[in-house]
Amino acid sequence: MVMQRILLKLSGEALAGDKKTGFDEPTVKKVAMQVKELVDDGIQVGIVIGGGNFWRGRSSENIDRTKADQIGMLATVMNAIYVSEIFRSEGMKTSILTPFACGSFTKLFSKDRANQNFECGKVVFFAGGTGHPYFSTDTGVVLRAVEVEADVILLAKAVDGVYDDDPRENPAARKYAEVSIEEVIAKNLQVVDMTASILARDNKMPMWVFGLNEENSIVNTMRGNFSGTKVTV
Repeated sequence: MVMQRILLKLSGEALAGDKKTGFDEPTVKKVAMQVKELVDDGIQVGIVIGGGNFWRGRSSENIDRTKADQIGMLATVMNAIYVSEIFRSEGMKTSILTPFACGSFTKLFSKDRANQNFECGKVVFFAGGTGHPYFSTDTGVVLRAVEVEADVILLAKAVDGVYDDDPRENPAARKYAEVSIEEVIAKNLQVVDMTASILARDNKMPMWVFGLNEENSIVNTMRGNFSGTKVTV
C-alpha cells in the first residue's frame, strides 16, 4: 500500500527526552529531520502532540475535571507552536490548526483548510485535542485522521510496540507483530484509550505502534523497515 497521507502522534513525554518535562531540543530536531525526509519523498504529514510534558490533569484532585482538561488542551497548543518552529528551522512549511480560537497563534480547524495546507506541502499540526473535556489526545488523533482521510496513524511511543502485558513490569511480556483492533479492544491492550479504539475500529483506521527513541524509527517505519506492531482493522 502506497502511503500518501499519514498522521503522526508524538507524546509530550517523548519530546521531553530524559528530562521528563519541558522540551529536549536535540530530540525534537531528530524528529524534525525525519519528518523532512518524508515530506521530501512527497508524503503529506499531519502531527498531533500530547501535553504530558507540561500537564497531567488526572494527577490533581483539587481542580475541576473540565478545567484540568482545558489546561491540557492548551499544553498541546504550546507544544505544537514550539515543535512547528523547530520544523521551520529545518526548512519545512507548517500550519497549526485548533478546534477553538487562539487569537493569531493558530487557525481554526476545518477539513477544507487542512486539505489546502496539505496540498501546499505544509506539515499540519492538529492541536487542542477535540476541543472538549473528557476526551483524550488519543481520541483527537483518531478523529483528525478519520476526518482528513489519512492512510494510517503512526503512534511513536516510549514502548516499541504492543505487548500482551506491561514489558516494563513483566520481562516475559510478548510483543505482537500484528494485532487486530478487535483484539486490542477485547483485551484492553491500551494502544489508545477505549473511545479512540472504537472510533478507529468503526472507521477502519489502522495504527502502527513503534518506539520513537529507536534510531531513525519514523523514516524506517515508512520505508518498510518496521519493527513495531501493526494494529489492523
